[in-house]
Amino acid sequence: MASTRDYLEYVLEQLQLVPEITSRPMMGEYLFYYQGVLFGGVYDNRLLVKKVPSNTKYELEEAIPYPNGKPMWLVDFEDQELLRDLVQDTCADLIQKEK
Repeated sequence: MASTRDYLEYVLEQLQLVPEITSRPMMGEYLFYYQGVLFGGVYDNRLLVKKVPSNTKYELEEAIPYPNGKPMWLVDFEDQELLRDLVQDTCADLIQKEK
């Protein structure tokens, strides 16, 4: 099932405290980038973020984005400050991993 544009707009509204978020459509879903770093996306109208050591503290539920995909964290809260922290923590780890 593809994600809806309405859900994408809802998620982007929830992420408004995070500057420089961009999204890109990909095969019926939407990928999210923060400062050019791919950190997650909307899959089947669910916000999922990559699993990294620094975001385990959020105690999120694991979810599979698509068949045979790697497990990601399912974000099921609407606290904008917590979302900002989650995105920034996730991307900080991903940037460190690239170095």
